[in-house]
Amino acid sequence: MKVLLKRLTLGSAFCWLVPLLTACGPSQVPSGLVYCSEGNPESFNPQLVTSGTTVDATSQLYDGLVNYEAKSGEVMPALASDWTISNDERVYTFTLRTGVHFHHSKHFSPTRNFNADDVLFSFNRIIDTSNPYHHIAKTGYPFFESIDFAQQIEHIEKIDDYHVAFHLKRKDASFLSNLATGFSVILSKEYSDQLIKAGEPELLDKYAIGTGPFRLVDYVKNDFIRFYRNHHYWRSTPEVEQLVFDITPKSTTRLAKLITGDCNISALPKAGELQVVIDKADLEVDSLPGFNVAFWAFNTERIPFNDVRVRRALAYAVDKDNILRAVYQKTAVEAKGVLAPLSWAYSPNESLLEYNPEKAKALLKEAGINDLTIDIWAMPVARIYNPNPHKTAELIQADLANIGVKVNIVTYDWSVFNQKLSKQSYDSVLIGWNADNSDPDNFFTPILSCASASTNSNRSRWCNLEFDQILDKAKSTTKRRERTLLYQQAEKMIAEQVPLLPLAHATRLVVKQKSVSQSKLTPFGGISFTNTTKLSQQAPAFKEAN
Repeated sequence: MKVLLKRLTLGSAFCWLVPLLTACGPSQVPSGLVYCSEGNPESFNPQLVTSGTTVDATSQLYDGLVNYEAKSGEVMPALASDWTISNDERVYTFTLRTGVHFHHSKHFSPTRNFNADDVLFSFNRIIDTSNPYHHIAKTGYPFFESIDFAQQIEHIEKIDDYHVAFHLKRKDASFLSNLATGFSVILSKEYSDQLIKAGEPELLDKYAIGTGPFRLVDYVKNDFIRFYRNHHYWRSTPEVEQLVFDITPKSTTRLAKLITGDCNISALPKAGELQVVIDKADLEVDSLPGFNVAFWAFNTERIPFNDVRVRRALAYAVDKDNILRAVYQKTAVEAKGVLAPLSWAYSPNESLLEYNPEKAKALLKEAGINDLTIDIWAMPVARIYNPNPHKTAELIQADLANIGVKVNIVTYDWSVFNQKLSKQSYDSVLIGWNADNSDPDNFFTPILSCASASTNSNRSRWCNLEFDQILDKAKSTTKRRERTLLYQQAEKMIAEQVPLLPLAHATRLVVKQKSVSQSKLTPFGGISFTNTTKLSQQAPAFKEAN
């Protein structure tokens, strides 16, 4: 039956697999949308991960207190309708929306609406080690740990059912931006209490309950995720009745499904496939400049990468122009630092090392390195910031051969790759970062701070106290000019110490049928299907099961 699913249309797949429809037949096919996604979510709670694939899936399910306006990048109200900031900028008081419903499912039927208790539970789970749910998360809370969130919060106060105050230990200009990320979601306290009583707290992160535009109905690993429209959504009700993520790791297979109509929208096309889409009268490309960076990270805790001369030598050896031509094919710009050009703090980094094989050889000689062999771990899946990591690794392999360094390219299945990365036994890894918000700090603290060195988001394992002090100063003021100068100082230090080599800032791309309108791309965060419509046929409504 699993083989059949891949060949069935959306309506017929429902009839075969999920007997939740009444009178399931050609005239009762629900209006729906199929999105060819690139991989499995690691969890259905984004608090526990940093994966963009997970955020894409879970952004259909949850809301946060605040979020971003896509075009301006400004923080906007969400589950909090308003907020105030104290004069000393250490207390943020949020007014919560009334009448917001949590999802109903076969696992949970809420008896009350969203309120302050849900906010306290969602964040105290992260920061309070005595919370019964804190240690349920075996992976921890990587985004929040990378920004040292627990150390930022003095306490969270419930003023009444619809007012909550976050008391900070110190000023933090990035605080609101961090609350606007796809990780800062609101969970149901009532659902968590029910699971505790049933002795099944681990189900909180598996059978997701949120307030978002869609609710989770079914998930089969390596196959599909099925969502139904949340008819009680506090914003505008989604246009489509069901949304299916068809999990399809291979880019060529995703493109084939798009052409045959098995998918309406497809993620992460390779640059070489775009012309095929352009040549099809019924297909088109949606694109947006990316808030991301692809980089090559060195494990600075391992010999010889603990020697800055070796890291600088390897950086000098890489021809980034060649990578941009062969891998990105005009869908990216060269990274002149970690900050993307879209950032208000961006400035091309004059200290960044340029391609110079002779300098590379001289530095290796100075460091006493001969006959060096290193591993480069390459992700087995495409990401927004790198459509073809293995090809990138091959190009770097050829560049390093020119300076006498042998490279072994290492890759695994995605789940195994992540598990092995967490054990920190790699020499170097080709990876990247897709920003979660528009604050410049998001390009620094989560991937290069000392706090993040104890999490899986800092792949270089680099910890520099002077660098951390620069970031702390930048977050302690709201003056953009001062912050910009400090982040440029941070960029200079990265260029000098080379814990990682920035490679490219990629354009965010999806390919879709022209009959699909209003798929919402944003430069950061997950993709939204709330207002997406199919212009072709709109089938009759159908009866849904809880």
